[in-house]
Amino acid sequence: MEHKGRSSGERLYKIFIYVVLILLAVTIIVPVAWVFMASIKQNSEFYGNPWALPAGVYLQNFADAWNKARMGEYMINSVLVTVLALAILLAVALPAAYVLSRFAFRGRKALNVAFMAGLFINVNYIVVPIFLMLVDGDMFLRKIFGAGFLLNNVVVLAVVYAATALPFTIYLLSGYFATLPHDYEEAAYIDGAGYGTTMIKIIFPMAQPSIITVILFNFLSFWNEYIIAMTLLSDPKGAKTLPVGLMQLTQAQQAATEYGQLYAGLVLVMLPTLILYICVQKKLTQGMTLGGLKG
Repeated sequence: MEHKGRSSGERLYKIFIYVVLILLAVTIIVPVAWVFMASIKQNSEFYGNPWALPAGVYLQNFADAWNKARMGEYMINSVLVTVLALAILLAVALPAAYVLSRFAFRGRKALNVAFMAGLFINVNYIVVPIFLMLVDGDMFLRKIFGAGFLLNNVVVLAVVYAATALPFTIYLLSGYFATLPHDYEEAAYIDGAGYGTTMIKIIFPMAQPSIITVILFNFLSFWNEYIIAMTLLSDPKGAKTLPVGLMQLTQAQQAATEYGQLYAGLVLVMLPTLILYICVQKKLTQGMTLGGLKG
């Protein structure tokens, strides 16, 4: 009897979990599907039943969003910022995490504590100090060169993205690097390889799952970031990233009532991240699990 009661309780618990997961999936899938359907509707269709299926496929919305709303320009800016930020981040974080995890030196604990403390700082809370620092820097540059370039600059925005992502990236990578055996490094040293060669040709290939996780996680973070980009790219006629451009499009369409163009812009923002996540979902979860277990 006790066994039957336990099995029925486990069955009810599994049913409850499945129901909750299905409800959560519906709350995510339905809005996303609705946005995709709305992006191919004509404006006249929005004044009827908003849940009705599209009468046809109206792809002009995407052309208007890409050209008239400058979403194509914003997407190029987002790609440039994301790729540059990832390159800077990896160039700094990979060697730093390797040194912190594999070598003992004076000041190592202090550096680890500093990076750990950075994990608890919400980047959105320090946007204003960063902005004021760049304003002061531009004022200084104007006195010397006659012009400033720190604000409204996608390269500077990429540097800020990379800097704010360093604590988490170094924490995750160093935790994984610390678990790798030293035998391979010692064999490489005996063969005459230097520290740099050993790091690049031995350690980095062994830590590939963790590195891929870092790249994907930060890609999603940089691509969807809004507050920092809105603050540092404040010129109305200057460069914008996709999230900032989408918000401007949203505000503009409140009066213009070009709803199809608005939802097409939303699809342009969501589609790259959705495709990327679907393609690398297994590697992403595998890398996060490995980093959590071994770190």
